[in-house]
Amino acid sequence: MSKIKVVALGGVRENGKNMYAIEVDDRIFVCDFGLKYPDNELLGIDIVIPDLTYLEENADRIEGIFLSHGHADAVGALPYFLVDHPVPVFGSELTIALAKLNMTTPAAKKFKDFHEVTAKSVVQFGKIKVSFFPTTHSIPGALGIVIETPSGAIVYTGDFKFDQSAAPQYASDLSRLAKIGDRKVLALLSDSANAESPYQNASEHEIYNYIQEAFKYHTGRIVVASVASNIERIQQVLNAAAATNRRVVLTGREVERVVKTAIRLNDIALPNPDILATTKELRTLDDSQVVILETGRMGEPLKSLQRMATNKHRLVHIHEGDLVFITTSISHAMETMAAKTRDMIYRAGGEVKAVSDDLHASGHANKADLQLMLNLLRPRFVIPVQGEYRLLAAHAEIAQETGIPSENILIPNIGDILSYEKGKMHNAGHVDAGNTMIDGIGVGDIGNIVLRDRKMLAEDGIFIAVVTIDRKKKRIVAKPKIQSRGFVYMKTAKDLMTESADLVAGTVQKSLDNKEFDWSTLKQSVRDDLSRFLFEQTKRRPVILPVIMEVNQNSAKRQ
Repeated sequence: MSKIKVVALGGVRENGKNMYAIEVDDRIFVCDFGLKYPDNELLGIDIVIPDLTYLEENADRIEGIFLSHGHADAVGALPYFLVDHPVPVFGSELTIALAKLNMTTPAAKKFKDFHEVTAKSVVQFGKIKVSFFPTTHSIPGALGIVIETPSGAIVYTGDFKFDQSAAPQYASDLSRLAKIGDRKVLALLSDSANAESPYQNASEHEIYNYIQEAFKYHTGRIVVASVASNIERIQQVLNAAAATNRRVVLTGREVERVVKTAIRLNDIALPNPDILATTKELRTLDDSQVVILETGRMGEPLKSLQRMATNKHRLVHIHEGDLVFITTSISHAMETMAAKTRDMIYRAGGEVKAVSDDLHASGHANKADLQLMLNLLRPRFVIPVQGEYRLLAAHAEIAQETGIPSENILIPNIGDILSYEKGKMHNAGHVDAGNTMIDGIGVGDIGNIVLRDRKMLAEDGIFIAVVTIDRKKKRIVAKPKIQSRGFVYMKTAKDLMTESADLVAGTVQKSLDNKEFDWSTLKQSVRDDLSRFLFEQTKRRPVILPVIMEVNQNSAKRQ
């Protein structure tokens, strides 16, 4: 019997950052290699990827990385691993093409070991076979992954839902799923992102009709906010624009790259040759002829909409008569920001309409879809993945309703090792896992201390005290100078500045008078005394930066 382990390196108890290592004996098969976008408290952080330590230490055992679809939460972390550890990568044609778009550095562009697969492909690794099945998601080429072991199949669904009216390139294959279920499915790793929803998802046909109706009855400009990699929604926007005699302007480099790639692979069909307009043509077209497709940096449209509403966007400013049409689903974490964005748009003279206001639109399985997947595959063990804890717990309840015993449902934490031994699956330990934060070109060099300082700077500002001393003569050469940014307005707080300077002078002189003079002790004393004084006076705690400079006055006089 094979030794089987499932290690969730990301994607559990969080949104995004999907990465799951399936170990069969001494071989590792990695399902998805994603990133997530930072929460508001991660100030200055561009993206977050999983901690890759475990995979780096075991890179020689990795047989391949298998991608379920082309969204950033499934492919975005690849460049940070493949440069130093070139293991094979498998995915559908569009998935591989979008993964290559992320390989932007010269070193990453050298990686060529990509392999295109289809729903009919079977990749053999000794006694282990990896096969695939088509799933319905908001992007063509989405595939579920089946790792067939001597003990049974490990199935990873990736992002999925069921839509009986889906176009052929988006359709699920129910008969294929039933055949997989007829064979022995040992464990199912299943999408939980929409597990709380009891509502039936609107079909994509209904969503298209809704978009077209909105376009038909609005006479001004339409600004569509979407995610750059939501190929299906982009196709619907193009079709609706053509049906209402409008042209579509792509405002961002990212969406242009994605759309051009999808057009090249025939995953987006242009309804007419002139449907896409350039940004230069935007100025000449009448408002009634324009649809502006805005995806924002890294696929985040809300911040771009705010810039449009405050006249800070490089191309588009919201004005009277504009309709902002939000076609992307807003996560719970972004609801406050979404409400603020709506208000800013109305202040600028526009109006807002969102698909989610009237339809339950999601690219992820609801309760009924999850139950159907469970009944088709009939797994022995269920491992809910892809979602925050409440979503994983909701998925666990759904699995119990379909007859899966509670002891056969495991909700892992990031880094947990779920091991299958002697007919049972249990938690068998933990590996190093967590978040690696990307800030500019820095990978993992931003930790909790830096983030804490950034938060303090954002909340209470910085307070700088500069002192020049002559250590040999044990005296202060120049009175301390105080500078502040983001703490108080210095011109109206002269008394506070004067008292702070006197306090610093006293603290420094005490250290100079001490026989055992120590630089670190001196700086810490200044920091502690100032922090206590400033909090007593203002109830704020700025970042305090003491700068102590030393001169030798005798040397200075000789010079």
